[in-house]
Amino acid sequence: MEPLDKKSRIYVAGHRGLAGSAIWRHLSAEGFTDLIGATSAEVDLRDRGAVFDFMRTNRPDVVIDAAARVGGIFANDTFPADFLSDNLQIQVNLMDAANDIDVDRLLFLGSSCIYPKFAEQPIKESSLLTGTLEPTNDAYAIAKIAGIMQVQASRKQYGRHWISAMPTNLYGPGDNFHPQNSHVLPALIRRIHEAKSNAADEVVIWGSGRPRREFLYVDDLAHACLFLLNHYDDPQTINVGVGEDLSIHELAQLIAASVGYEGRLVQDPSKPDGTPQKLLDVSRLKELGWTASTELHQGVASTYQWYLEHLDSLRTR
Repeated sequence: MEPLDKKSRIYVAGHRGLAGSAIWRHLSAEGFTDLIGATSAEVDLRDRGAVFDFMRTNRPDVVIDAAARVGGIFANDTFPADFLSDNLQIQVNLMDAANDIDVDRLLFLGSSCIYPKFAEQPIKESSLLTGTLEPTNDAYAIAKIAGIMQVQASRKQYGRHWISAMPTNLYGPGDNFHPQNSHVLPALIRRIHEAKSNAADEVVIWGSGRPRREFLYVDDLAHACLFLLNHYDDPQTINVGVGEDLSIHELAQLIAASVGYEGRLVQDPSKPDGTPQKLLDVSRLKELGWTASTELHQGVASTYQWYLEHLDSLRTR
C-alpha cells in the first residue's frame, strides 16, 4: 500500500471515544492536517439518512470506524438487544455511505470477543467462526463479526482496500469509569481508588479472579492503526495486542499497588467470569514489523493519573 498522504481527509468515526480519541491524537501528532469528526449529537450514526448526508457533504478519503456501543460484562449481558442493534446500524450505515462516495481506504475496528469462548490459546485469526461464543457478550460479538464480513464483501464486490483489525482489551486516557457498565480495568481503578479514599478494609471484585486477560494501551492501538493503514491490505482480519496476559486477580493487585491501596481484594464467585482466557496471537502483526511498546504497569499508572486529573469530568455512562 502507498502510505497515506498527510493531506488526506480522514474521518475518525467515534473520535470522542477511548479508541477514536487516541487515533485522533496520534494522527495529529504525525502531521495529518485534515481530520474530521462528529459527535453523536451532531450525527447519530444509527440514523442512515444523517450518515449519508454527512459523508456526501464531507467526502473523506479515508474512514476509520472506531465508533461503537461498548461496555463491560454487566452491560453486555444486561442490554444485548441494544448492543446488537446499535452496532449493526452504526457499521452498516458507515460502510454503505463510504461505498456510496467511493471511499477506497477504510479501517474497521472490532473486538477480540469475536472469537469462540474456548478457542485454542493464543487465538489465531483463523479461529473466527469455529466455535460457540461467550454468551455474556455474544450479541456484541455477532455485530462485530458482521462488520468484518461487510469489509470482506466490499473488498470483493467493489475492489476496495478496506481492512479490519481486532484489538484486545483496551484501556487508557478517556476510558469509561462507570462502576457497572465499564470494562474491567477502568472499573477496578475506580473501585480501588474509592476504597482507598474511603479507608475501606476491602474491595469486592466480580468473579473468581481466575480468568486471564490481555490489555493494550490505547495509544499503542492508535499507532498500530496508522501502521496497518500504511502496510496491510488483506481481507482477513488482523489481531492487535501485546501477546501477554494475566489473571483478573493479578490485575487487581497491580492496580492496587499503583493506587496505593493496602486493603483486602475479595473475589465474588457469584458474579460471572466470562471467557476463561482471551489471549491473542499477534504473530502476523509482528511479522509486518509492529509491536506494542507500553508495559502494563506503565499504562496503568498513566491511566490512573489521567483518572485523578479528570475526576470532575469523567465519562461515566
